Amino acid sequence: MDYVISWFEIPTTNLSRAAAFYSHVLKFTIEGGEFYGAKMAFLPNPPNAVTGALIEDPHVQPSAHGTTVYFFRPDDFDDTLVRVTEAGGQVIMPRTKIADDIGFIAFFLDSEGNKIGLHTMK
Repeated sequence: MDYVISWFEIPTTNLSRAAAFYSHVLKFTIEGGEFYGAKMAFLPNPPNAVTGALIEDPHVQPSAHGTTVYFFRPDDFDDTLVRVTEAGGQVIMPRTKIADDIGFIAFFLDSEGNKIGLHTMK
């Protein structure tokens, strides 16, 4: 299958903290390991979907400026935003309607200072 994007990595300065944050916020089980000298914790990898990992590596730094990863939340968008603050993150743009055929987005800062987006159609 052809994809425009095949993989993403979200930088962390504390992989354990970030894995706990994303596990709580997204309700995923996130498992870690070390690959090519970097600590990584992997997001779920469903068939035919793009996925990625959290990475702790001295060559990458978290940032609120730059590329934004969006997580699709078809059924629990608003609850996800509540869990962001519960886990120590900060909602920086609440649910915002883009258009009827595009849906809604929101932005938050994660435990590491990365700006992350959420998307839903409802």
